[in-house]
Amino acid sequence: MQNKSINFKKSSRKIKVSKKSISDIQSQKPIKKKDKKSILEVKDLVAGYGKSIILHGIHFNLYEKELVTVIGPNGAGKSTLLKSIFGLARIFEGEIKYNTKNITGQKSHNLVIEGLTYVPQLENIFPSLTIEENLKMGAFIRNDDEIKKDIDNVYTMFPDLLERVRDKARNLSGGQRQFLAIGRALMTNPSVLLLDEPSAGLSPKARDEVLKKISSLKNKGYSVILVEQNAKKSLEIADRGYILAMGRNVFEGTSKDILENEEIGRMFLGRR
Repeated sequence: MQNKSINFKKSSRKIKVSKKSISDIQSQKPIKKKDKKSILEVKDLVAGYGKSIILHGIHFNLYEKELVTVIGPNGAGKSTLLKSIFGLARIFEGEIKYNTKNITGQKSHNLVIEGLTYVPQLENIFPSLTIEENLKMGAFIRNDDEIKKDIDNVYTMFPDLLERVRDKARNLSGGQRQFLAIGRALMTNPSVLLLDEPSAGLSPKARDEVLKKISSLKNKGYSVILVEQNAKKSLEIADRGYILAMGRNVFEGTSKDILENEEIGRMFLGRR
C-alpha cells in the first residue's frame, strides 16, 4: 500500500497521518454491539458535491438519547457526513435510515418535519432579528399550542439569552450566538440534532460553556451528532466517537476506548 500522508493542524503543530497508520488503527476496531436499535443509520455512503466524491463507503450509527462525536483531520469528510444526512450533499451510493425509514437524498425541509435538525458552523442565526424572533423562526413548521412553552424552555436552558431577549442577534457574543443557534434548532421539536463545529472560533471559556450545554441535551431526550474541531473535548462529553480520515472510517468505539488508545492519541488527539 502506498504510504501517502496528509497533514493537519492540532494545537499549533502539524500531525502526519499516513494510510499505513490508519490501517493499523482500523485493525484495532472493537467488535460492534448489535443489541441496540439505531435511530439513525448510515450504510456504505458515497457522497460529495457535484462530481467530486468526498465520502467513500462511510458507515455510522446513532442510538436514542446518545451523543456521538465525529472527529478527524481537516478534509476528512466530517461536515460532509452531516450535510449528506440532512440532504445538502450529493449521494452517489449508500443508504441513510431514520427510525428504519429510508431518508436517503430527502429534502432538508422534509427532514425537519421528520424530526432531524441541522446547525451549521456559520450563518446559523438571523443577525437582524431579535433573540425571540429567531426562536419563533425556528418554530416555522409548527402549528401547536406549545411554542411559547418551548421558548421558555430554551430560556431556561440558556439564561444568557433571556437577559438579552430584545437584543438583535448580531450583538451577541460568539458563545451566545451558538446558544441561540442551538435554541432555534430545538424549536423545530427534533429528535436528532446535527451540530457542525459549534465551538469553532470561540474562546476556551465560551467553548467549554457551549460543550457543557450540548452535553446536557441527551439527558433531555435528544440524540446528538457532534462534529467538533477539539477532538479531546468532544470525546469527554460524548458516549461514542467515530474517526474519519480521507473520507473513510478509521475507528469507532466508546469515548473511553478512543481516549485511552495511545496510537489514536498520537495521531488524532495531539499527544506526543
